[in-house]
Amino acid sequence: MELPIRSRNRKPTGRQPYHALSAAFVRNVAQAGRYCDGNGLYLDVQPSGTRSWVQRLVIRGRRRELGLGGFPLVPLKDARAQALANRRLARAGGDPLAEKRRIKSMPTFAAAAEAVCAQMRPGWRNPKHGKDWLSSMARFAFPRLGRLPVSEVTTADVVKALRKVWHERPATARRVRQRISTVMEWAMAMDYRNDNPCDRIGPILGPQQDLVQHMRALPHREVASAIETVRASGAVSVVKLAFEFLVLTAARSGEVRGALWAEIDTEEHVWTVPATRTKAKREHRVPLCRRAEQILDAARTLGGGNPLVFPSGRGKQLADMAVSGLLKDLEIGAVPHGFRSSFRDWAAEETNHPREVVEAALAHVVQNKVEAAYARSDLFERRRRLMDDWSAYVGGGAGAPADDRPS
Repeated sequence: MELPIRSRNRKPTGRQPYHALSAAFVRNVAQAGRYCDGNGLYLDVQPSGTRSWVQRLVIRGRRRELGLGGFPLVPLKDARAQALANRRLARAGGDPLAEKRRIKSMPTFAAAAEAVCAQMRPGWRNPKHGKDWLSSMARFAFPRLGRLPVSEVTTADVVKALRKVWHERPATARRVRQRISTVMEWAMAMDYRNDNPCDRIGPILGPQQDLVQHMRALPHREVASAIETVRASGAVSVVKLAFEFLVLTAARSGEVRGALWAEIDTEEHVWTVPATRTKAKREHRVPLCRRAEQILDAARTLGGGNPLVFPSGRGKQLADMAVSGLLKDLEIGAVPHGFRSSFRDWAAEETNHPREVVEAALAHVVQNKVEAAYARSDLFERRRRLMDDWSAYVGGGAGAPADDRPS
């Protein structure tokens, strides 16, 4: 058998060979030495018969030697592919050795998740959230993803981790998906990967069946009747006022229940919800229609100087069940959040108000660049007209006359 060029004890005499070795030679060679294949790739054969791959490269002006693994674990084909990739990276100014160290230090998904949790923990108001965050990942994500290098997690892996729980426990699945996505975003920021596999799982897993049921909403044509039912009920007055204020402002339940008099400007007819109390963590200005201000007048009389607009009987913030329980007791087939959907459907079906104005009224974070440009102005006066129209539609009366509004 003719031996390929051996580099040991020989000086280079010109251009190196290209693909000089054959698979049969690599498999059978017994004589110790280094055998050149091309692209700086050598088969190193020890007297013991052990064979391994070595590559010589000039990396940023310095001659270096890289180990590419042993044969037969790394076959000739794979060694050539890695050698070519290293050579291209070095010619482009990169450092294959640094890349090798980076891959070697690549954290597993579980380690990455723990790092993300540790970074976010100081910003969580409730210390229990960190425990819940990790326990949900340990239960639903780690069995499938935990031991994988964070760079190797694929869309298929995420789908397999979530498939069973996706329909059995939809709310939990959504939280876990968001947490997996957060880990992937962290990995991208750390240059461990270039994409987020969670971005593509929706069409694969399909729609969840509880979304509509969980946020039950009334057809917009039935909202006025619901308000009349609540007004006529024997429920606690402050709860009835909070409910109607929630409907008229299309605000979230927590924002209404936590509203403070310091946030209300009766001269400018505006309620400013601070960023600390909004879902989007952005200040949200809510225009107040005439009926909303009448509700505030009534609430002020009941409040007795409490800083909360709608305090409970004990002077604390109303519980979430106060409003939702009222609707359940009166057999109104909706949850508080569902009235935001009723408002949105009414605006789309019955009005000519632009979509971006409606989304701004709901304090939604817009994704479209054109809508984002609109959002920078917050469309306040256009939202005021929208909310006045909504108030008139649900029986709260028309907005205040133009001369009563700020210019």
